[in-house]
Amino acid sequence: MKFALSLIALVLVALVVPFLFPGMGKQQGVDPNANLPWQIELDAEGGSSVFGLRPGVSTLGEVRQKFGSEMDLAIIAEPDEMGAVEGFYSQLALGFVLAKVIVTVEASVETVAAMRDRALKANHMDSTTRKITLHPDDLVAIEKMPVKAISVIPTVNLDEATVVQRFGPPGERLVVSEKRVHLLYPAKGLDVVVDADGKELLQYVAPRSFALLREPLNKAEAVK
Repeated sequence: MKFALSLIALVLVALVVPFLFPGMGKQQGVDPNANLPWQIELDAEGGSSVFGLRPGVSTLGEVRQKFGSEMDLAIIAEPDEMGAVEGFYSQLALGFVLAKVIVTVEASVETVAAMRDRALKANHMDSTTRKITLHPDDLVAIEKMPVKAISVIPTVNLDEATVVQRFGPPGERLVVSEKRVHLLYPAKGLDVVVDADGKELLQYVAPRSFALLREPLNKAEAVK
């Protein structure tokens, strides 16, 4: 039993240490100290830069140049919703942090509706969510559209103390349940969701557009 407990402890350390200490998760050709999730640069116009990208300004084409062309791109829609155009990377090295990355394209409801009309097919991701394959013409047009939000899901599980250590004290702490909390950083355009039962989620927008992250939480609180 002692051996088993020791082995579990070693596995946990191996998972968490790369997120805490630079250089531990270094990959070939990747600078372990650049483009890290907590390296957020702010400007005087309410904008920000993270991973070498500017939410609300950088285009999808620039994201491909930065992260690579192997992006899964589609409209993701919940029931009774028009959906959003999202690009997905199953694994990227953000410095020494490995993560899934999702970028949300800034497109109007009318634009998304037109894309859905031209779409090639739709598949169900789970019992409700639909993944809609875009027409080739729309894939070309989307390259020039800005990305309004960047979402990151680290491969390691993080606790609240680790998040605060890296990002600093949040501007607001919103408790959803006993095991789920939002750490809100309006000045950085960031919402970190800490989930004891699942993976953590980091969502980035330009600070001037923080309402994109806060308003859905306001609506959720209102219906409680």
